[in-house]
Amino acid sequence: MYKNELRALKKAGRFRERRLFDEALIDLASNDYLGLGSSRKQLKKLCTFLETYETFSPKASMLVNGYHPIHQKFEETLSLLNGFESGMVVGSGFLANLSLVEALVRKNDMLFMDEAYHASGMMATGLLKERVVFFRHNDVEDLRKKITQYPAKRQIIAVEGVYSMSGEVCSRGVFDVAEESGALLIVDEAHSSGVLGKNLLGVFEHYGIAIEPNHIKMGTLGKAYGSYGAYILADAEIISFLENRAKPIIYSTAPSLLDTALALINIRMISRKAAQYRKKIDTRLTIVEEVLGIKSESLIIPIPVKSNKDAVKIQKRLMDQGFLTGAIRQPTVASPILRVIPRLGVSKKHLKEALRLISDTLLQ
Repeated sequence: MYKNELRALKKAGRFRERRLFDEALIDLASNDYLGLGSSRKQLKKLCTFLETYETFSPKASMLVNGYHPIHQKFEETLSLLNGFESGMVVGSGFLANLSLVEALVRKNDMLFMDEAYHASGMMATGLLKERVVFFRHNDVEDLRKKITQYPAKRQIIAVEGVYSMSGEVCSRGVFDVAEESGALLIVDEAHSSGVLGKNLLGVFEHYGIAIEPNHIKMGTLGKAYGSYGAYILADAEIISFLENRAKPIIYSTAPSLLDTALALINIRMISRKAAQYRKKIDTRLTIVEEVLGIKSESLIIPIPVKSNKDAVKIQKRLMDQGFLTGAIRQPTVASPILRVIPRLGVSKKHLKEALRLISDTLLQ
């Protein structure tokens, strides 16, 4: 039924499929930034932690009977660490973005979204019709201009702390515009929490920004936090509103208790060892700069390649040498890239070896 469409994707070098990669490959492709996704020690802690509870399945939606003490403990811990009044655990980052956009942007409101925002937020804007305005990526002046140009009952800005494909950190000026205009500010910290800041709390800490009632932070548990799921942190009034109006939250089974508990255990450990992790991250970013000449504040290193076919070919060449990187093609990115993650689960020795291979390969 879809032969022609699939044939066209293959011809354009855009065909994708799920793959089981050899576990022996050195992983420079995943978003497991701190290497916790394979920590047996943390897994054992999870098993011990769960033994104190009778139930380990959520059973229902959070508003029926699925809300569990583990959910509550996670929300309280993350809210306290990040300086927010309240929080909510969500099934996935995709659902969190859908919830925020679908619920918060009401009649006579206006959403101002960075044009490079995550696909989940972009998809949700399809529900808003004329209530969304896109501003140029990380362009503070374009945002400021459009905030003035489109007055509304409530103005809501949506940006990412670190953009998932470019690795760029959100401009500090975006926070200033939100303060000047009184707009609500949604910051997707999926790729910045656990990576940016002295205590790895993300872009708010990175810029030294005090949390205000108009700030909303969301992020995933499936990246630096080594688990699965997501969270939303905000003023208690906003969290209450989401409980009452966000359909992806109201009509979804409550998030997995096992995943939420594992994230809680990991976050507590990261908080205790933040200085050690900060040093290790900085060391790897220094190696990237020394070998590739790329200076970055995030753990996402995008390397432009000539074509989709080249991206796949270079990825294959590196796999033959024992290293896995991401070959990212359209429509995920405008132009194909090799996406390298100098994650803490990879030794400095292996990172240097992989980066030298990439440098040599691209110079050929």
